[in-house]
Parts: sequence; C-alpha cells; structure tokens
Amino acid sequence: MSNQKAQFRHYAELHFIVLLFGFTAILGKLISISSGQLVFYRMTLAALSMGAFMLIQKKSFSIPTKDLFKILIVGLIVAAHWVFFFEAVKVSNVSLTLGVMSSGTLFVAFIEPLVERRRIYWLDLLIGVIIIIGLYILTQFAFNYYLGILYALLSSFLAALFGVFNRQLTQQHDPLKISFYEMIAGFMGVGSYLLLSSGSIISPFEFAKMDFVWIPILAFFCTAYAFVGTVRLMRYITAYTVALSINLEPVYGIILAYLIFGESERMDFGFYIGALILIATIFIYPVLKKKFHSDL
Repeated sequence: MSNQKAQFRHYAELHFIVLLFGFTAILGKLISISSGQLVFYRMTLAALSMGAFMLIQKKSFSIPTKDLFKILIVGLIVAAHWVFFFEAVKVSNVSLTLGVMSSGTLFVAFIEPLVERRRIYWLDLLIGVIIIIGLYILTQFAFNYYLGILYALLSSFLAALFGVFNRQLTQQHDPLKISFYEMIAGFMGVGSYLLLSSGSIISPFEFAKMDFVWIPILAFFCTAYAFVGTVRLMRYITAYTVALSINLEPVYGIILAYLIFGESERMDFGFYIGALILIATIFIYPVLKKKFHSDL
C-alpha cells in the first residue's frame, strides 16, 4: 500500500473513531437500563476486552503499587464522569449534553495549572471567558433542561480531571494498561455503589431486547476499540491532529442525534449559537496554543 493510501486509511479510521465517540451519547439514550447499571456493564465488558487484548499482545500486567493506587482512583473518577454523562442524556437530550460537555477545555485550563503547580496562561483565561459566554448563551435557551445541564457540567469537570491525571500517568506507563485497571476500578466502584444503594445489579435477563445489541457496541466498539485504535493511530498521525479531530465529537453527535431522534433533539436557535461558540473555541484553542507556544 502506498504512503498516500495508508495515510488516507489512517485518517478515515480516526474519523470513524470520532464518530463512535459521538455515537456514545446516542447509545446512552437508546439503552433502557439506568445510568449506573449501564456504566457498570460498559466498564466490565471493556475491562474484559482490554485484558484479552493485552494477553494476545503478551503485555505485562504488572505495575508499581504506588502508581496502581493512583490509577484506581482515576478509574473511579472515570466511572463517575460516565454516570453523570449518561444521566444528563437521559434527563435531557443528546444535543444539550454534548453542547455542555464542550466546556471541558475551560475546566482543563484551570485544573492543569493547579495539578502541575504552574501559573495560568493568559490564553487559557481568554478561552475560559469565551467558553463561559458560550455556555451562558446555550443554557439560556435550554433552561427547561436545568438538571441535564447540571449533570453535563459535573461530567465535563470530571472528564477534565481524569484527563489531566491520565496525561501524567501515560508518561510513565502503557496507556492500555492504565485504562485496563481504570475499567476494573470503575466497574468495582459502581458495582459496590449499586449493591449498597439498591441492593442489586440488574441481571442481563432483565435487559430490553435491543440492549443486547447496544451495550456490546458501547463497550467493545465505542470504548475498547476506540481507545486502542486512537493509541495505535498516534504512531502514524500526530497527537495534535488526533486531539483536533476528536473535537468533532459533539458535531458528529449532534448531527447523528437529530437524524436518529428527530424533533426531540431540535433546540432553539440561540442554543446552536451558544454551541457553535463552544465548538469553535475548542478548535481555535489548540491552534492558538501552538502559535503562541513560545509565549506561554
């Protein structure tokens, strides 16, 4: 295969993975079980598939105890992020959830300097102000979904938190190994919560028929494959290009949601203005950061 054809194939696969990321919220709407039960099964199946992949690749499962504890904590944060994310989808809709989730750049801009003990850059402050304006406009036209907005903001904050922590961990350990242990921590944490709060974890025999289709797609394709594929593609495509492409997730998700769910996803015009500001900002931010990198 020529280099040009190989490069095209890599970019096509990257955008397919981003499409899967956008499809995650839609699956949250389609799957009938509660958010907690959904995250439990998602993380259980993802852990199994990642563990199987590590066995096939003959990767070591060993990791220093002090780092393992940090990874398990991050896994619990990941689980909480997904619970709030799916709950936001279920109490509002896909478009609103993905629109608000675009605020993650704002949270990263302030969490990362605190974790890394450095000053906050002027560009981060500027981007933060723009995102706040976009969020204000977006929520003014969707306040009847106030609970969904709250859950999506909590999910966005937790996503930023685990993203910053994961960035540090992946500099020391294999990302696949880290994710495997995070999935284990997540399903154990969510499973324990479900047992303590409701006394049981729903049996697969209680699933709706289509849940047997949607849940494996979510766990195997939108979680395990998407992650492993993203890491693999970074061998051929720059991390910057990958990060920029992943910013298309809310765009793909909102379009897919409207095509699948129709009128229930239609929002007021002002909502799309706010969402456009948020999405444009997350595209502009890495471009400006790269341009002004020497000044930051």
